Amino acid sequence: MNHFVGPALAKQDHRAIHLARHVRSAFQDHALLRPEQLRVFARAEGMYVWDADATRFLDGVCGQSCATLGHGHPALVHAATSQLDAPGHSSQFLQATHAPLSELGTKLLKLLPPGMQRVLYANSGAEANDLLCSSVRHFWELAGKPDKRIIISHRRSRHGAGHAFDDLSLDQVCHIAPPYWFGYDGFLTEYEFGLAAARELELKLLKLGPQRVGAFLAEPFQGNGGVIYPPYSYWPEIQRICEQYDILLCMDEAVSGFGRCGRWFGSDHFGIRPDAMILDQGLTSGYVPMGALAVSERMADTLASLGGPFAHGFTDQGHPLAAAVALATLRVLDDDGLMKTVEHDTGLYFQYCLRERFDGHPMVGQIQGSGMVAALQLSPAPEGRASFDEVGLAGHYCSLRAQQHGLLVSAVGDRLALAPALIARHAHLDELIDKLGRAVDETAQALALM
Repeated sequence: MNHFVGPALAKQDHRAIHLARHVRSAFQDHALLRPEQLRVFARAEGMYVWDADATRFLDGVCGQSCATLGHGHPALVHAATSQLDAPGHSSQFLQATHAPLSELGTKLLKLLPPGMQRVLYANSGAEANDLLCSSVRHFWELAGKPDKRIIISHRRSRHGAGHAFDDLSLDQVCHIAPPYWFGYDGFLTEYEFGLAAARELELKLLKLGPQRVGAFLAEPFQGNGGVIYPPYSYWPEIQRICEQYDILLCMDEAVSGFGRCGRWFGSDHFGIRPDAMILDQGLTSGYVPMGALAVSERMADTLASLGGPFAHGFTDQGHPLAAAVALATLRVLDDDGLMKTVEHDTGLYFQYCLRERFDGHPMVGQIQGSGMVAALQLSPAPEGRASFDEVGLAGHYCSLRAQQHGLLVSAVGDRLALAPALIARHAHLDELIDKLGRAVDETAQALALM
């Protein structure tokens, strides 16, 4: 292997080096990766990225729903470079803090839903998930209910995939079905299905014993599952169940947070009153790794005042560089008015254009989303909510066709996920819809559906 890498470095063959020296992550099979399908991105600016062959792509997914302010935003670049002249590291384990972190916490708590009172920092959403797991158990121990250790989440979510949940025994973490209406094969209306899906949580609680369950953790909509929006009957019933049985309701806002869905957070969009919120991705617009866990007054008072040592933490939590970039991101979204533009203009325009173009399309069974996030469900027979015999092939083919037209989209099975940067203007969104439309039409033609 070593004799191969040296010549590859000399030729700057980054594709070959990647295949030889890395293992493909993010739930993908490395053995299926082909060199010709691997792109080497060389530069980026605003809504666009260029590969090493100077081919330009409109970034329709913000990397991984991360770069909410696009690429190379001057305010974020300035914040990062300015902070490099300040202390490079300031450990929170030394009873110390620093100005960017204090200002960030103050700004963040003004934007979070009412009731959020304190923030704990991590380096990613994955770490924030681990932090949540520890915080829930520690909270219930301090509250005098140490048996409430089980965490329930959704299948098809990222909870239990690559996080501390994998290492827990089956009596400590459980999953229920997600509220995926299109994938439901039955006779309930969408509203009835939402209630039935929520009541699966109640059935699980009663089976396990509410005295043993500490929290229900889920995304407001399933981002990694393909931008699956639940029926609007779902979250009110989940809220009722959690309150009735004294279960902490915890929201993972990694994808849905910081303006992505047209409101500051998915919890705002669906009217959810969470006890804790996982924050990631949009917090720094993906420029610097940073995650956080926000907790409600109930949890905060218990953790802060009844406590003793909380045996959980990360070396770089609250890093000055990450805090400075996060603060700059929030100021662009809030102080510069970008969030209001998304909520009242561009987010509405994006959703309208998607539906105008794809409603009634012979291969689109469902259009979901709000603000600057959306999904198209591909189907061979949309009226019957049918699935393809080989799930994922149509979605993969369509995403490759989109790349041929200079557009990056994400395929999750046969759902096409879209998450353009919040800086997008009408012209960018028109370009996205046009290129996506061509890719979907070509896929339908290849499958003899139009």
